[in-house]
Amino acid sequence: MENQIRILSTKKLLENQKQLLLSANFAVEEADFINVVNKHFEIKRINDFLIFTSQNAVESVLENKKIAEIKTRKCFCVGEKTRALLEQNGFEVIVSSDYASELASIICNQYFKSSFTFFCGNLRRDILPDSLTLAEVVFEEVEVYETVLTPHKANENLNGILFFSPSGVQSFLKMNVLQDEICFCIGGTTAKSLRSITKKVVIANQPTIESTLIKSIEFFNKI
Repeated sequence: MENQIRILSTKKLLENQKQLLLSANFAVEEADFINVVNKHFEIKRINDFLIFTSQNAVESVLENKKIAEIKTRKCFCVGEKTRALLEQNGFEVIVSSDYASELASIICNQYFKSSFTFFCGNLRRDILPDSLTLAEVVFEEVEVYETVLTPHKANENLNGILFFSPSGVQSFLKMNVLQDEICFCIGGTTAKSLRSITKKVVIANQPTIESTLIKSIEFFNKI
């Protein structure tokens, strides 16, 4: 690459993650376009199994005074890193998948006679609860964190933007307009939130931050 690629991450990266981009001769801008606030919550009864679709939900549940009782239940989760965080903190994960739609399919086909407690945020996607409701699976939603949009004005003349959630897209668009930037997305749900605005959407091979970064490097290395 003759000219340095200018890329914006809509989430502050860890040092080793940022180094991936810097080593590829990228000029990196970063800001947290969303902020997560843990919520105090009461839980009267815990169902047969637990569902987690984000690390944020795990972090909040770990702070609950009934954590010892909560940990007696086995977990279903979305995402490698969510699973790792659960297991590091003493939970047993029996089913995990990359996407909520996959997890919903497994539950509805194989565990439909069980009951679930779904720990989620205020902006949770509809696909999992809608699928469980349709299949008449017994579940309770417990809102354990809140996602707050924190928009920033981005610099102009960016070559690419890294998006990690639909709420990150929503926050970005509050103060910015997409031009010719390539939008790199962590997964299909995030990409879907952009498709009505731009055709320049590239999805990571795996739904992880690292895979999203690598996808952006591979893309610009081919130009």
